[in-house]
Amino acid sequence: MKKFIGTGVALITPFNADLSIDFDALERLVEYNISNGTNYLVISGTTGESVTVTSAEKKELVTFISKVNKGRLPLVLGIGGNNTAEVIKEIQSTDFSEIDGVLSVSPYYSKPTQEGIYQHFKAIAEVCPKPIILYNVPGRTSSNMLPETTVRLAKDFENIVAVKEAANNVQQYLELLRTKPNDFLIISGDDDLALGIVLAGGSGVISVIGQALPEEYSKMIQLGLAGKAKEAYEIHFKLMPITGHIFAENNPAGIKAVLSGLKISKPHVRLPLVEATKNLKDIINNELKVLGKS
Repeated sequence: MKKFIGTGVALITPFNADLSIDFDALERLVEYNISNGTNYLVISGTTGESVTVTSAEKKELVTFISKVNKGRLPLVLGIGGNNTAEVIKEIQSTDFSEIDGVLSVSPYYSKPTQEGIYQHFKAIAEVCPKPIILYNVPGRTSSNMLPETTVRLAKDFENIVAVKEAANNVQQYLELLRTKPNDFLIISGDDDLALGIVLAGGSGVISVIGQALPEEYSKMIQLGLAGKAKEAYEIHFKLMPITGHIFAENNPAGIKAVLSGLKISKPHVRLPLVEATKNLKDIINNELKVLGKS
């Protein structure tokens, strides 16, 4: 699963002022990332506002990004939810011809037990034709997939190849790294912790800020994978302020403000999210100036 090592980015879904998908901006974003060191692209994750993108729009996004990408980078598609039967139905009806892997979030809102989480992913693994990256993000799901559950799934199903861990809990990361099968990938879902996790043995990151600063962020992760901690942390420290700012109000309003400052896309988001405040936009634009990006 070398294709999922390094820097993946959780692509935003750019919108026009009328909240239709801005495909011109999406093309700019994809090309920008391909040209600047990103290793793979993630479509329709949380940052892509997957909960307010329709199923028809999701298919359009996959078709369009695949056309722009032209096989240059691996593509990962977000397919998950808290209705196991519906997740299975979506997997069975999806065209995976251009897709290299599936990112599937642990069930949200329902707050299942660890056995319920295991059985959910067992059912998905039994029907999914592509490698699966589990996604643990308890801040959004209100349910933490414990390391023993992740490792159990990794051992029981060959097509469960990685976890995007986003509990923002260093101890949990270290327990995963200590107990995982040798070929199972621990991918950071926390931009602020990614470098430390890579240096501890992680395989990379699925990043939010990385899509706006792909050259710098990808270089940092590659240095981390090479064990060059000092050089990597020099970049990490430069990126710390803006990485913190993008999550100050909500995701993806923050990263969309950054991409707006870079003239790649507009800051529009769909309700119930709202755009970053003027104050946050000013802070972000000032930080872009500090980084020499505007």
